[in-house]
Amino acid sequence: MNYEELMLRAITKAEKFKFTAKPNPVVGAIVFKDNEIISEGYHETYGKNHAEINAIEKAKNYLGKKFESFSELSLICTLEPCSHHGKTGSCADFIVDTGFKNIIIGAIDPNPKVAGKGIKILQDNNISVEFGLFEDLVEKQNKFFFYKHKNKKPYITIKIASSLDGKSHYNDERVFITSQSSLDDVQKIRAEYDAILTGGNTLRNDNPKMNSRVDFALNQPKKILLTNNAYSKELDFFKNASVDVFKINDLKKIINSYQNSEICSILIEAGPKLVNSFLKEGIVDELIVYSSTKKLGEKGINWFYEDNAIENYGFKLESSYKIDTDLKEIFKK
Repeated sequence: MNYEELMLRAITKAEKFKFTAKPNPVVGAIVFKDNEIISEGYHETYGKNHAEINAIEKAKNYLGKKFESFSELSLICTLEPCSHHGKTGSCADFIVDTGFKNIIIGAIDPNPKVAGKGIKILQDNNISVEFGLFEDLVEKQNKFFFYKHKNKKPYITIKIASSLDGKSHYNDERVFITSQSSLDDVQKIRAEYDAILTGGNTLRNDNPKMNSRVDFALNQPKKILLTNNAYSKELDFFKNASVDVFKINDLKKIINSYQNSEICSILIEAGPKLVNSFLKEGIVDELIVYSSTKKLGEKGINWFYEDNAIENYGFKLESSYKIDTDLKEIFKK
């Protein structure tokens, strides 16, 4: 197998762990000799061993059987090995200590704590390093992680459910507008994000769980609540959840507070007032709209107050397709 085939294999197999590795990026690593794969490793669980460590530890089982020294082997890494000590040790130092002489890397880590430092450690220890192989695919696979470090803020998506006449709900009354298929789709979207944000009115009126109810393993999103009013911690929203509560109204300050955290993406599920406030601040990157065939009529609360409001905020329609009887549209800046 050539480098291209091995890198594509590592990228593809790493995808399996996207919901359990987050908010860390997914990473794959393959140890090989000539055309034979010796071992593979992936960053499977947040806070646990990184991909390189898992691959190398497995390879040790074949020392003296398939190879005599790690200097005979090469290592494929989809993302630059980390150089700093966080929840785990430095992967770059571990690779050096193991004795590799040839490393092929997909993308440079955009995190300033790493960003070329891992490669420098390898090169300073006489290891041959190639990088940039399918870096576009690695960045696409970890789009939230790359966005966060390039833009110094989390990727922000708003999700709304709208009636055919552009309404959100009735005053002080919870309304299910979209189909069960759309509700199920929302659960999968929630699973992709590191955090879910809502406001006090939604919390008190709807008593939402706002977790991801899916049939696969995942790290549940952190929850963020914006409210100046009293609330009960007995509500479903707080059960078995990590919740940050903000009582300030400065939305940019709230989002910027996550600049140095591990949160790379935030999904906003809130009412029209808070949604429009975020849109006016210009800090939203994506808008997902589920539209049903139902009408709520004049008593319904509008999502927006102008025609083509989404476009007026600078968004363009990227995709549109049917889910059951509903229409799902994705708008991006």
